[in-house]
Amino acid sequence: MSIFTPLRSLMLACIALTGQAMAADPLHLDVYNPGHDALFPVSSVIVSGEREAVLVDAQFGKAQAEQVAERLRASGKRLTTIYISHGDPDYYFGLDTLTQAFPDAKVVASAATVAHIRQTMDAKLAYWGPQMGADKPAKLVVPQVLAGNRLELEGQTLEVVGLDGPQPDRSFVWIPSIKAVVGGVVVSENIHVWMADTQSAQSHTDWLATLAHIEKLAPRTVIPGHYLGQSSRSLDAVRFTAGYIRAFDSETAKARDAAALIAAMSKRYPNLADESSLELGAKVAKGEMKW
Repeated sequence: MSIFTPLRSLMLACIALTGQAMAADPLHLDVYNPGHDALFPVSSVIVSGEREAVLVDAQFGKAQAEQVAERLRASGKRLTTIYISHGDPDYYFGLDTLTQAFPDAKVVASAATVAHIRQTMDAKLAYWGPQMGADKPAKLVVPQVLAGNRLELEGQTLEVVGLDGPQPDRSFVWIPSIKAVVGGVVVSENIHVWMADTQSAQSHTDWLATLAHIEKLAPRTVIPGHYLGQSSRSLDAVRFTAGYIRAFDSETAKARDAAALIAAMSKRYPNLADESSLELGAKVAKGEMKW
């Protein structure tokens, strides 16, 4: 055996170790959800690498957005991007606060989300502003349209899934390097699921298909877009949401009116919070209210 063989083996081992050291460190998730302390228990997720961070969703009220900003400052990471996953105001009203705190961060959303925001923002501010008081935004910030379907963070990819599907405004974020889903509007937990925005049977079929897609990805972590209490941060949230949609459809078909639908769903889910979402969704589903 050549005397160079051990030396060559040692060199190869060093190269392998160096390559491992140079590989990207795992991304980390920090979830802020205000729970009962806000009008909407919506999740904002800080995805951070070694030096930089991406924020998914910006909160509703100023006070909650400031809490997210404080977490970002405390992390010491440079915020490069704020991604807005949906066009309802609880996802983006906090942008006014966050863009003032981090003026160099890009603010992006899908084309469908930007269109949704532009079409509804003035009416949403007129409705919610008086209820928000000092928490309402001084101005509304409209994201730029995301080019493509992915974000980059220190060489790792955050994929926006569903932009080419039947509901491009109801997508989710998949982070393959850590097998994590940031569920956005499509995943809820420990709360009555918001049904008022999806009023057709086809919209529910499409929603269930999106949830099935998440199941197939086999994520280790799932962050619901809305939840109260402790989230399982698992596929249990996806299965809960799918079960709720099916139960709502089943009971809607049998209920004579909204009151009967509310009673039936309350019987099925006696311990869920946010009954107001159920009440509004039931009225819309039974044709007793326009939404």
